[in-house]
Amino acid sequence: MPLTEDQIRDALKQVKYPGFSRDVVSFGLLRGIDIEGGDVTVQMTLSTNDTAIPRQIREQSEALLRSLPGVNSAAVRIDIQAPVQTAAVGGTKIEGIRHVIAIASGKGGVGKSTVAANLAVSLARGGARVGLCDCDLYGPSIAMMFGSRERPLADEQERILPIERFGVKLMSMGFLLDDDSPAVLRGPMVTRYTQQFLRQVAWGELDYLLLDLPPGTGDIQLTIVQTVALSGAVLVTTPQEVALIDVRKAAAMFAKTNVPVLGIVENMSYFVSPGDGVRHDVFGAGGGAREAARLRTTLLGELPLDIPTREAGDIGCPISEHQPESEQARIFQKIASSLRTAVNAK
Repeated sequence: MPLTEDQIRDALKQVKYPGFSRDVVSFGLLRGIDIEGGDVTVQMTLSTNDTAIPRQIREQSEALLRSLPGVNSAAVRIDIQAPVQTAAVGGTKIEGIRHVIAIASGKGGVGKSTVAANLAVSLARGGARVGLCDCDLYGPSIAMMFGSRERPLADEQERILPIERFGVKLMSMGFLLDDDSPAVLRGPMVTRYTQQFLRQVAWGELDYLLLDLPPGTGDIQLTIVQTVALSGAVLVTTPQEVALIDVRKAAAMFAKTNVPVLGIVENMSYFVSPGDGVRHDVFGAGGGAREAARLRTTLLGELPLDIPTREAGDIGCPISEHQPESEQARIFQKIASSLRTAVNAK
């Protein structure tokens, strides 16, 4: 049987774009397939400044194609284009929003949503117009952290009206689901909901829209960096090496899509005993600072592991709003100020 373009295309779907869970075909790199007997030539187009990425894609693709029955030779030619320097490849601005900032982590359980919620409140308390979009469709937590179970309404243009709490405009899958209902979504639906939350919500005029991303480097992250012009990303980690390994993966993803890392927030940096005031470095010390230095970015702040912050999130009122004069709220305010400086410096 002669080789077909569909066979070649299906085979190339096994080649993942480095740093992502999506393959090079669905990523949109494939531009042409030429078959002459058993000789196959594939043309791809790629936007990146990282020379290792096209080399890795070429080597994996050619090796895979040569393993197919009937293929005598395989050549993958990649046209490398310079990426846009101000945002992720293919990203466009959201009307009315000055800065879109991703709050990300490579690993779950590091307190990323807590950081995102308190940063949003701190920016709003500082006079900024702020929105917070919960992009973790499978495990949304922003609705609970802001103490709201309202159902969003629509305006005359059929745009979703965000929920407003503590001066922050909010959108989350948590507003659309019952308490115990899971979000059962496959890839195309994940992309659709992510785009709706970003493009079909009536955000209005905002200085900052924070995106609380799910952990990892999967489809949701890829959809965002491909389609939205991000001002940058904030990486949240804990001090121990197991968390830093994953945050490096997230940093590599943003580097490959030309999104600047604005800084690192180290959460659960230490614990202060209530009785004697002694500091304990439960998860180690200095990991966030070392990683910030390695990435040549800023350590925006170190947050303690403490009960009041957890309690505030559980009752639906972030510590920056619930106890604005507390030490924890003061640290969040300092991080928000450092973030404003980092954004303006880009």
